[in-house]
Amino acid sequence: MLNFKTLMNRLMPFAILILALTACATAPPVQEMSDARQAIRAAEAVGAAQYSPESLTAAQVLLRKAQTDLETGAYETARRYALDARAQAIKARETASNNPQPRSTPVQKKIP
Repeated sequence: MLNFKTLMNRLMPFAILILALTACATAPPVQEMSDARQAIRAAEAVGAAQYSPESLTAAQVLLRKAQTDLETGAYETARRYALDARAQAIKARETASNNPQPRSTPVQKKIP
C-alpha cells in the first residue's frame, strides 16, 4: 500500500507537466502577430495592393480577426488567424513579386 508521500512523489511530475502544457497553450500569440504584420508590410512594399489585392485584403482581414481575439483572450483562435494572415500575406508578396514592377518614370509620347 502506498503512503501519501510516495503517491505525491509519483504524481508530482505529471502535475508539473500538465501545468506547463496549460501555460504554453494559453500564452498570447505575440510572435505570430508580429510575423503576420511583417509579412503584410513586406507584401505591401512589393506592390501587393496592385498585383494581389485579394490575398493582401484577406491577410489584413485575418490579422484584424486575430487582434480582436487576442484582445478578448481567445489566444488559440488568435494564433490560427495570425498564422493564416501570414500565409496569405506571403502569397500576396509572391504574386506581386512575380509581376513586372511599374515604371518609376512616365513614358513620354512623341508628338508628330
